[in-house]
Amino acid sequence: MAIPLLQAARVGAYIVRQQLAGRKRYPLALMLEPLFRCNLACNGCGKIDYPDPILDLRLSLADCLQAVDESGAPVVSIAGGEPLLHKEMPAIVRGIMARKRFVYLCTNALLLEKKLDQYEPSPYFVWSVHLDGDREMHDHSVSQDGVYERAVAAIRAAKARGFRVNINCTLFNDADPAKVASFFDSLKGIGVDGITVSPGYAYERAPDQAHFLTRGKTRQLFRDILARGDGGRKWDFSQSSLFLSFLAGNQTYHCTPWGNPTRTVFGWQRPCYLLGEGYAASFRELMEDTDWDAYGTGNYEKCADCMVHSGYEATAVADTVRHPLKAMMVNLRGVRTEGAMAPDIALDKQRPAEFNYTREVAIRLDQIGGSKAAAKAGPASQPHVANAEAGGR
Repeated sequence: MAIPLLQAARVGAYIVRQQLAGRKRYPLALMLEPLFRCNLACNGCGKIDYPDPILDLRLSLADCLQAVDESGAPVVSIAGGEPLLHKEMPAIVRGIMARKRFVYLCTNALLLEKKLDQYEPSPYFVWSVHLDGDREMHDHSVSQDGVYERAVAAIRAAKARGFRVNINCTLFNDADPAKVASFFDSLKGIGVDGITVSPGYAYERAPDQAHFLTRGKTRQLFRDILARGDGGRKWDFSQSSLFLSFLAGNQTYHCTPWGNPTRTVFGWQRPCYLLGEGYAASFRELMEDTDWDAYGTGNYEKCADCMVHSGYEATAVADTVRHPLKAMMVNLRGVRTEGAMAPDIALDKQRPAEFNYTREVAIRLDQIGGSKAAAKAGPASQPHVANAEAGGR
């Protein structure tokens, strides 16, 4: 696994403290989305389909650091949108690292070389570059030619400056196992330190709805890929071995949505990074007032096919802590890619999907309109609306 020893030790100690304190629910990684605006429009993305007034919203430096302090998570993944569009991003990263939290700054890398001078290498900092395969695969995924070459050039530049660089790779049902395996083989030559891989989640607003994976197809796809890499041992994954084993159909896991809580420009997103079913005003409200049993595969129709790391990595990590020998054996032997698969979760009792996008957009646009009206009246009467005027494109 391509997880640095310092991070593994600190996260492990954090988990032990939570368990000794008797906490049933606690976060492992904060998913921080300071903006939704992006400079790409990827086929499978459901994060950028908002009106311009919402895409112009920004979380401020103070908002971001408050979210880090509220959650207490040892790892912070900064996503979006494209985080490098945010003018305060260097200060946000520095503020999080000053708190001794590990920062994974996700980026499509189009602005990375231009912005490198604003950041410094640190044991607490990792660039997480979006790369969904080789040139053909990635440029198709992001709907723009030439993006793969620019991302690879940016990765090489970042490595030359001494940064740690991972890639985050999302796979869909048109992924060819042999091509994916060949792509993973090529990453060491580029200088990549670690791989985060996940099946695509069926965002209801994504432009391309035809290529999301079902759970059955996900399991077979990852078996076919990992079999070409000695059960995954050939490659350096920045993920737990039991999560990879889960993707290959060897574990029956339920989602742990509170393991990766999400703070967006709307507030604390319920129930997870992938579903926006409502928002809480504080982390405490998110944890205490969310009906967690209403979500997850087997409970909710929208979750039926999800096997994404933001929901299941925390489950796999908890299983690793409970059964370290099982995890060690997967590390040593590789992920099993043959034989019977573990039973999957039954879907016969799941509740039907609810569609809240239009309602949430209307609420936010109304808030933005009220905020602008209050701004004209004077600062004393201006409500807080996720710092709509902070940051910039």
